Amino acid sequence: MGVTTYDVEIVSSISPAKLFKAFVLDVDNLVPKIMPQAIKSIETIEGNGGPGTVKIITFGEGSQIQSVKHRVDGIDKENYTYSYSIIEGDVLKNGLESLSYEIKISEGSNGGSVCKNTSKYVSKGDVVLSEEEIKEGKEKSSAIYKAIEAYLLANPDY
Repeated sequence: MGVTTYDVEIVSSISPAKLFKAFVLDVDNLVPKIMPQAIKSIETIEGNGGPGTVKIITFGEGSQIQSVKHRVDGIDKENYTYSYSIIEGDVLKNGLESLSYEIKISEGSNGGSVCKNTSKYVSKGDVVLSEEEIKEGKEKSSAIYKAIEAYLLANPDY
């Protein structure tokens, strides 16, 4: 079993409260609306949004991954932190035992924010993630973040 951890840090001009609302609290409705080619739907199948909530994420047509089950591990609305794990789905078939993520949005300069996303990939047996797979994961998470940021900038009354 191997563990690969990487961090992505993105600076934004959007306030932490607004970014957390869009990126965590409203993500189920917002991302399928602004990125339907990437994520077709996000549906809560168990829970009320707090720890233990389970969601099914269905990816857009042409994606290598059809769907995943996502479990909320922690959420702190006051400190803008959120953690979740992928507990089932296509992504776990390629030598991965588990995936977990921690998001922390903090105050940046000039009223903006800094979003830090820590990803932890636990592989089965001797499987080692390639640099290309890590790069692809970083690019996908950054693309979703940037799409949400662009939406917020275009819709300041959100």
